[in-house]
Amino acid sequence: MNSQPEQSVSVIDIVKQVMSVVFVVAGVAAFYYFSDIQLVYRVLCLVAMLLVVVGVLYTTVLGKSVWGFVLESRMEVRKVVWPTRDETMRTTLMVLAMVSIVGVVLWVLDIALYTGVRYLTGQGG
Repeated sequence: MNSQPEQSVSVIDIVKQVMSVVFVVAGVAAFYYFSDIQLVYRVLCLVAMLLVVVGVLYTTVLGKSVWGFVLESRMEVRKVVWPTRDETMRTTLMVLAMVSIVGVVLWVLDIALYTGVRYLTGQGG
């Protein structure tokens, strides 16, 4: 993680962020308003609008910090030691076995409590 001091947010950045939200809402509204146009064209226009919004947001201080976080996250994911297929299968089977055992134990406990309550309330025989 970077231990950089927090940067001040300018008015231009705030305007860019607000306008980005407005453009996304307008793009979604236009997607539904122009429902008589073929779907592929509406989707392409919506994707183009979202790409423009992402580009504008990248020019803000918040956008650059988010992008830096994404890059650092990618580096951390590369450091992860992933389990082998055999380890994954063993762990999955162990989880399924334990869930089954706990399910049976809870089922037996439920039946015992149900029978006990019926006996105590005089509804069982």
